[in-house]
Amino acid sequence: MTDQGLSTEQESEKVILVAVCDKGSVEKAEESLEELEELAKTAGALTMDKIIQSRDKVHPATYVGKGKIEEIADLIYMHKATGIITDDELSPAQIKNLEKELDTKIMDRSLLILDIFAKHAHTREGILQVELAQLNYRVSRLIGLGQSLSRLGGGIGTRGPGEKKLETDRRHIRRRVEQLRAELGEVKKHQQLLRENRKKQNKPIVAIAGYTNAGKSTLMNQLTDAHVLEENQLFATLDPTTRLLELPEGKEILLTDTVGFIHKLPHHLIEAFHSTLEEVAYADVILHVVDGANPSFEKHMRVVYETLEKLEALKVPVITLFNKMDKTIWNAEQLQDERADEVFYISAKTGQGIDDVITYLEEKLRDGMQHIKVKIPYDQAQLVQSIRTYGQLIEERFDADGIYIEAYLEEALVNKYEL
Repeated sequence: MTDQGLSTEQESEKVILVAVCDKGSVEKAEESLEELEELAKTAGALTMDKIIQSRDKVHPATYVGKGKIEEIADLIYMHKATGIITDDELSPAQIKNLEKELDTKIMDRSLLILDIFAKHAHTREGILQVELAQLNYRVSRLIGLGQSLSRLGGGIGTRGPGEKKLETDRRHIRRRVEQLRAELGEVKKHQQLLRENRKKQNKPIVAIAGYTNAGKSTLMNQLTDAHVLEENQLFATLDPTTRLLELPEGKEILLTDTVGFIHKLPHHLIEAFHSTLEEVAYADVILHVVDGANPSFEKHMRVVYETLEKLEALKVPVITLFNKMDKTIWNAEQLQDERADEVFYISAKTGQGIDDVITYLEEKLRDGMQHIKVKIPYDQAQLVQSIRTYGQLIEERFDADGIYIEAYLEEALVNKYEL
């Protein structure tokens, strides 16, 4: 490994990051480029320099103006850079023109994120989803991307489908896209069957959502000992994980860790990963994990809520967990979320505040349930198992004349069992 923690199997790509913004948004552009640098690092690239151009709108032909192109060319020469990455998605014409002007590899934010997803997808569904997103992105950019992607074998943008597929004609790619959609359609049917099965088991679903690198996997491991990969990098985990969690009073719930959200998430990914992302819409509760030590936490929260809105998941109760309280410089008064049903302050790493979250979850999942205290005759003992399965069992006592039960149970079941 090198000092930068990058693999020495091949020389790391050296890139220049480029952004365009209006005069009033320079600070936001700087923040966005910092995140782009983290994305580049995750993909295995080394950022040599960053450049921002203030202008009313991006140049339709070359993204940046002629003067900036010359400045970027000088930086490429000075740093011996192997490519540039723009903070916005480029059109085919912009890719082709920039490649011609700069004589280097041209990438944009979308291609970079797609490359990281290809690196971290391990399940069949994840691999299919990434390939579909990549092909949808590239099919309209074959002319612009062709020469640029051929510059560095094995570099950013070449994971997944591979160069040979990208150099075939559009009809072949479109056939592959249809095939992938059909396969993902079968996966979606399977997911629907799983959801229906979970519903029959009456196990509430709690989805963990949040901005990438907020600590979702760490929380999952803290709650369930799931052994999910934890790394301090963006999109360290991609494939969703579901684990069983038994609450203190015996109720079992299903805890699902979802893919992290991010600023300017490519629409190709939202489309391809819709079946995975929409798990939050089917949840009974969403645990919204926020990195409470990140200066951009408010922006991250806004991105998460915008994504939840696109997925039609805002009807689900949201519990916001401000994480990394062992590292933050802010106090509880400074960390607020007015859109959440409840807010907690935790450290998924140390376990701080986790017990309070579990207690609240148990109470929240009782909403709509009826508190019962009944004596069940021994010849109807099968009812006890139904209460264990469909309710929350508080106390179970074996008396001479029957089984004493104290529990929370849905009103419809109380009436059905005549309890």
